[in-house]
Amino acid sequence: MELTAEGVRVVIDGVPVLDGVDVTCAPGRVTVLVGPSGSGKTTLLNCLGLLQTPTAGRVVVDGRDTTTWRSGRRRRFWRDHAAFVLQDTGIMDEESVALNVTMRAGVLTNRVRGNRSRMLDALDRAGLVGRQDERAAHLSGGEKHRLAIARAVYKDARVLYVDEPTASLDDANRRTVIDLLVERARAGCTVVVATHDDDVMTAADVRYEVGAHRDAASRAVPA
Repeated sequence: MELTAEGVRVVIDGVPVLDGVDVTCAPGRVTVLVGPSGSGKTTLLNCLGLLQTPTAGRVVVDGRDTTTWRSGRRRRFWRDHAAFVLQDTGIMDEESVALNVTMRAGVLTNRVRGNRSRMLDALDRAGLVGRQDERAAHLSGGEKHRLAIARAVYKDARVLYVDEPTASLDDANRRTVIDLLVERARAGCTVVVATHDDDVMTAADVRYEVGAHRDAASRAVPA
């Protein structure tokens, strides 16, 4: 699923945060949005994820202009095609790790529903093997971030939006997360990451410098 920002401009409280951004995020690639703090990386990620409406310009999804999409159509896009791993991970502390992955439980009980083998595989890939029955509250901040990634892996979304995925991780877990993002892209997913991590940038296929001159194009990162 291809995402394109065309002339995207965002003004917040009279202050331009983004000004004329043009960037394309293609399936099978990890596209990183980079720039100093305050450059608008997260704002651009939110626009591409249809979480925020640009002041001007448009976001196109597989050739479809999303400018006029109402809330119901946006929700269907999120439900059917997108997964988000944001800095506020959205983990439900009082629920089990397994339920946080599948996001499905019985109507009258809290019994986890969904594909158990796929859930266990997602946890394994995120470095959380054997943790499925624990309450999510027992996890560290870094583990919760990896749990959010496991949830995205389980969903097998066509587009994955990630905001600073390695900020609270040690070196080994950073490598696990980076490898997972690349793996999702190689499986055909469109992966968009806002980051300041040099290792994430190195692993990416395309880098877009947020806040650079508006005519500067996205450029491939050398191998």
